[in-house]
Amino acid sequence: MIFQRRGILIAFAGFAVSGPLFGYGPTGHEIVGGIADRVIANTPSAKKIYALTDGITLERASVIADEIRAWDKSGVDDLNAFPNYAEHPKIDSLLREFWRANPPTQDPQSPMPSHHWFHYTDVPVLNPHKYSDGKTGRSQWDIVHMIAYCVDVLRGDKPEDNPRKISKPVAVILLAHYVGDIHQPLHVGAEYFNRAGQAVDPDKKQVGIKDEGGNTVFLHLFRTPVPDINHSGLKLHGFWDNEAVLVNLPEWSPTLLKEQSYQENKHAIRKLTDQLAKEEPQHWRQPDGVALRDFAEFWADEILPVAREAHERLRFVGMHETVDQNRVVMAGIARERAMPDHIHYADWSGTIVREELHKAGWRLADLLTRAVESTTSP
Repeated sequence: MIFQRRGILIAFAGFAVSGPLFGYGPTGHEIVGGIADRVIANTPSAKKIYALTDGITLERASVIADEIRAWDKSGVDDLNAFPNYAEHPKIDSLLREFWRANPPTQDPQSPMPSHHWFHYTDVPVLNPHKYSDGKTGRSQWDIVHMIAYCVDVLRGDKPEDNPRKISKPVAVILLAHYVGDIHQPLHVGAEYFNRAGQAVDPDKKQVGIKDEGGNTVFLHLFRTPVPDINHSGLKLHGFWDNEAVLVNLPEWSPTLLKEQSYQENKHAIRKLTDQLAKEEPQHWRQPDGVALRDFAEFWADEILPVAREAHERLRFVGMHETVDQNRVVMAGIARERAMPDHIHYADWSGTIVREELHKAGWRLADLLTRAVESTTSP
């Protein structure tokens, strides 16, 4: 099943797992949440955080914002349909209230925003940009604003009975996911093209149509990083969600049974998560003076040059206007360029993703700790 904007299919641990996956796939998000779990372990803040989530770990919480997209098809009234969180009835009820307050919609003018919009922003990448430099691709419901919204709820600066129905428990669950999303370059930057297929900067008064963060672009690489995955129809965005994560894990043997492959892969993920939790990443802290609710804008500004390079290392061909689920978008092919540094796109992106997952895990732990410790009201 493929869901709207950034939906993909992922092959995981040697067998296909389909689902509504936006941002990093489940592997990437679980690594971010798992790092944060380990960093906050045995701290007073951890008790407060897990009290809000009814004991749900950040590793588990990190994929919930994607899981609830399954409700988009038939709504939230069937309590037995996937997903359901019967072991955590209060959380289950709060998540359904959140979905009802933010139902999926294709109307950009809808007074009730879609929860899909909360996962990304589409800042133009053609020229050097900061999030605040323009308006194109940004909105009050994008990931930068929604991380700030959740922080305000956690600190008590915004009431829990807000129009978006983001309570404190839901805020923790959403942040466990959104902090991973904002460290995925193509969740922050997008390329815009004119009708001739040339890249343009709409913030410079050039009319352009976006590629939806690479979700409408087929990716052709010199070599594929995970040979066992079927790459027919590989999208640029999906590659960053999944293959660029999996390249950091050992290749599994095709002779193993599915369950053996699954267990080996889970062990490798656990080992990588443990390692990244023990090693403090470089340059992960925000400068003094950056307010907690502004951390997301700082992170967006930081990753925009990476999003730009993720496009510059590719040559876009056959870009053309098309309609995707009632939206006009640009689609085409992105072919890998031979770069002066002689580094393959797969290797370069894999290194970037490892660094971003590492920082995201520590930043999630820090953000939640600061938010629950600086609560301004009960």
